[in-house]
Amino acid sequence: MEIQLHEIKVRDIYNGYVDNQEDGVVAFDGKLDVRPPFQREFIYDDKKRNAVIETVNKGFPLNVMYWGKNGDNYELIDGQQRTVSLLQYIHGDFSVDMKYFHSLPSNLQDKILDYPLMIYICEGNPDEKLDWFNVINIAGEKLTDQELLNSQFTGPWLYDAKKHFSKTGCPAYQIAEKYINGSTIRQEYLETALKWISSKENTSIKEYMSRHQQDADANELWTYFQSVINWVQVLFPKYRKEMKGIDWGILYNNYKDQSYNSDTLEEKVSSLLIDDDVTNKKGIYLYLITGDEKYLNIRAFTESQKSAAYESQEGICAMCHKQFDITEMEADHITPWSQGGKTDIDNCQMLCRDCNRRKSDK
Repeated sequence: MEIQLHEIKVRDIYNGYVDNQEDGVVAFDGKLDVRPPFQREFIYDDKKRNAVIETVNKGFPLNVMYWGKNGDNYELIDGQQRTVSLLQYIHGDFSVDMKYFHSLPSNLQDKILDYPLMIYICEGNPDEKLDWFNVINIAGEKLTDQELLNSQFTGPWLYDAKKHFSKTGCPAYQIAEKYINGSTIRQEYLETALKWISSKENTSIKEYMSRHQQDADANELWTYFQSVINWVQVLFPKYRKEMKGIDWGILYNNYKDQSYNSDTLEEKVSSLLIDDDVTNKKGIYLYLITGDEKYLNIRAFTESQKSAAYESQEGICAMCHKQFDITEMEADHITPWSQGGKTDIDNCQMLCRDCNRRKSDK
């Protein structure tokens, strides 16, 4: 792998600048991909963006930037926010202190255009560049794991996947914003979809992306994702905030072929939401699909309730009728929670550990 430091003027990078919202940003006579598939959309706020212009106006140094070389072309690896700030300002997209670039005296325009940017250019195979990318990814808006993977698996599949999952207001956001945490432009929607489908195929996100890198499109992933969201909406047509952030795709992979009744599910959701013994309300949905009570975090008996039951039983296990120290016993619901038993003193009994374990295993 070869890495060299270059000094390139802003005017040279601005030559051939084109910003197409659908296809990306190019500059440097069309040879520099300013926003390759692994990069996020421009996210600097006005304060940071203006600070870049002020730094250049004052002749202060900007941090070094990093490009990757592919034949005669380049892709911007680190420094997108600074580069786009400069290109947009020169293009007239915004002003600084009420002054647009085109309204500046020619000498001030030349000062900006002739400003030298210090750029490391890396040339090597994809794995070498990914390793290098991981090393230099330490400043600015740090890339996510998915963005790092995007840098390794650029190609037609990723280009199409980003149209569905990685743009502001993209199709995935429009159908799933209520169900998924994270940001589209930080690749978190794409990462979620990939985690779900790779789990279904018993593989990893990296392996899935490698296998599909040269596919013409990402239709398989997009179709699968829509199926997951549609399944959730059919099962639980009434939306509640507790539904956001659940790993719906994992549930879909394992339970999509089981039969559920939406009306019955809705009745149970309503009942469980007002059940004081259910401490994890988000877990209601996992419980109703899987049948596993662990997701509900049923409220435990308090220490005072345990002590009262122990004293009432005089330290004798309610099942084996042997006497134990309280430290050797555990609180148990006389009537199980699943059968309507509450977590209160009237429904509490103390069992020795062995008896409680045997009862739980039944």
